[in-house]
Amino acid sequence: MKFIDRYFLCFERRRIWDAYIHSMKILHTSDWHLGRTLYTKKDRQDEHTAFLNWLLETINKQSIDILLIAGDVFDTASPSSTYQKIYYEFLVKVRAAGCENVIVVGGNHDSPSFLNAPKEILAALNVVVVGNASENTEDEIVIIRNSNDEPALIVCAVPFLRERDISRFAEGETYSDRSKRINENIKKHYEEIARLAENKRDELGKDIPIIATGHLSVFGGKRSEDDGVRETYIGNIEAISSDIFPETFEYVALGHYHIPSVMKEHIRYCGSPIPMGFGEAKQQKCVFVIDFNAEKKIERIEIPVFQNIESIVGNKDFIENRLSEIKKLDKSFWVEIIYTGQEIFPDFTAWLNEQIEQSKIEILKMQNKQYLDQVLTLNDTVDLLDELNEYDVFEKLLKKKEISEEQKIELKECYNEIVIGLNIED
Repeated sequence: MKFIDRYFLCFERRRIWDAYIHSMKILHTSDWHLGRTLYTKKDRQDEHTAFLNWLLETINKQSIDILLIAGDVFDTASPSSTYQKIYYEFLVKVRAAGCENVIVVGGNHDSPSFLNAPKEILAALNVVVVGNASENTEDEIVIIRNSNDEPALIVCAVPFLRERDISRFAEGETYSDRSKRINENIKKHYEEIARLAENKRDELGKDIPIIATGHLSVFGGKRSEDDGVRETYIGNIEAISSDIFPETFEYVALGHYHIPSVMKEHIRYCGSPIPMGFGEAKQQKCVFVIDFNAEKKIERIEIPVFQNIESIVGNKDFIENRLSEIKKLDKSFWVEIIYTGQEIFPDFTAWLNEQIEQSKIEILKMQNKQYLDQVLTLNDTVDLLDELNEYDVFEKLLKKKEISEEQKIELKECYNEIVIGLNIED
């Protein structure tokens, strides 16, 4: 064998060996929303417990090195003791499943102070928690080491960037100016952390991958009608271009939207692990596994359905046929029924209860749209509150007071600011 051939053979073997040594498998998940209910009636504890058990099995089977949780671990800022216990017990079990590193970043539903409170204790389990952005951006940079204690990966663990963390309100500022300022500051934050990560890599003297997390709205992300995704900022800033992420990042693990979406091959939302509402009933949930070996590989792993839910919308015959089909499956189903037929159906509720007798079907919501529309023409105040959201109620008040179109625009902007502000405070 010629010297040059042997040289390249040795070089290739060395390259493959280095790739093996520095290989890192990452599992990207987000938006667990522990504590979430369905129509305030159904607790989701069994579903969340089943998902976390499945996740532990998947971590073990896939030999995952790093678990990334990209925000909205909890549904509220003050989760119950039950869901706190579920969360902490899971973090303890992750290590037993073979995963040495966990990184948790805060989402807009999470309380930064609550997430951060046990971070020093969790650090003993190799769990890094970044509940919110701090004045020192370098605090968000995490260096992951392999089994040989060599640097193998750099994670820019960027949480949900609250407006107060990245910029300050300017008096007299217009909505447009405010939106532009927030947009620019989010972009600057990612540019700064990418630069710091590159410097850190140079200091380490290792050509290792750099990845990032994010909890925000990015153009290309998908939503459903009742997904419960809160608006994140006041003003016209509901989606940001994926171009804000520097090319430094070889993968960007996003959270916030509940439907799996791919903006670019390396910029993805994994979505929520269980349906947040009936609008997501037919959606296949998943996690992503990123394998940094000789060549980066991204694999989508589908999550099983832990509770069947379905929205049935149609006339009497359609509803009856579909309920009959579900009954034959002999499985637990939570359903919402929306009757859209033209004939008057005054005994709608009693009829539905007859249809689901001796079955595992549970109706969480029923709506007779034909009856509702007829009543609304007589009286605009008869809606059940659980049929309207806060914006519907405000719209009815504007209509009732006969507010001019010009005033409506201004009042809606002010009202929107109040509602979003309250959500962010929560």
